[in-house]
Amino acid sequence: MAGPGAAGADGGDRLELPCGTHLDPHEIDLGMREYDCPCGDSHAVVTDVHPPSRFFPESLVTVLRETIDTDDEFEEFGTPHLLGVVLEEFPEAVVVHDASDDGAVGYTLVWVTDFDARRLHEVVVELVVELMEHAISHADDDTAVSEFESQMLEFDVEAFVEQYRREREFESEHDRAL
Repeated sequence: MAGPGAAGADGGDRLELPCGTHLDPHEIDLGMREYDCPCGDSHAVVTDVHPPSRFFPESLVTVLRETIDTDDEFEEFGTPHLLGVVLEEFPEAVVVHDASDDGAVGYTLVWVTDFDARRLHEVVVELVVELMEHAISHADDDTAVSEFESQMLEFDVEAFVEQYRREREFESEHDRAL
């Protein structure tokens, strides 16, 4: 059964985007990163087949996978978990569609946000930094906590996203992991 922010809430297979526009899930291809909406805005599009390295370098993805235990149907920490955090923080800004029964789309889950792709990238980075800050605050090593907090004071999310997107070549669907 569809819930708030879920496709099918209006009884159909079309996603109702946060702006109120409807989108057919079959219009979303695996290389799509943004949907240029008739409302005039661009909405970020993320599918479960997009790797977490869309947002972070592989080295950080490896650390996240090694340190975060998942208790769900996914084998390891990944994109569904990242977008789950975004959905939890911004429930009115994210629509999720379960396409597990639709073999014609090439993905199982898709998220479409009220944010454009760049802003979504910033939001994901901000939320993961918050999760890391929370995790490190429980460490027994005061030096590690203090060092991490010091590094985070110098961390510029916008600059990180700008550099990462430039290096990942997000202008094409054939971006490469770092």
